[in-house]
Amino acid sequence: MKILTEDAILVCDHENGIVAIAATQKLVTLDGRAVLVDNDPEGRPIAGCPNTGAMIKPCTSTLKVKKGYSDFVQIDGKAVCLDTVTGLTDGTPPGVVDYKVRRPGQDWVEQK
Repeated sequence: MKILTEDAILVCDHENGIVAIAATQKLVTLDGRAVLVDNDPEGRPIAGCPNTGAMIKPCTSTLKVKKGYSDFVQIDGKAVCLDTVTGLTDGTPPGVVDYKVRRPGQDWVEQK
C-alpha cells in the first residue's frame, strides 16, 4: 500500500469528480511533497462530478474516511493515509457514493 502525498488524486465513484487535497502537516515529505495524514481527505470539496439531474445531487464534498489510514505509521500522532483510502461523499443516493484513490501522488514509498 502506497503512502499518499498532497499530489494524490482522489475521485468520487462517478470518476470525473476530483477531490481538492490539502495537507495539514509539513513535517514529513516525499520528494518535497507533504504526506497526507488522518482526516486530510475528510470534508474536502469535490469538483466536476457529472452526477446531475432532477432530484439528483452531485458529489460536492467528502465525508469521513471508512478505511485507508495506516495502523502502523504515524506522523505527530496522526495515521498516514494509504492508497486504500475510501469514504462516502455527500452525493445521491445518500450513503452509497464513495470516493477513492486514483493515484497516490508518489510511487516509491509503501507500507507493507
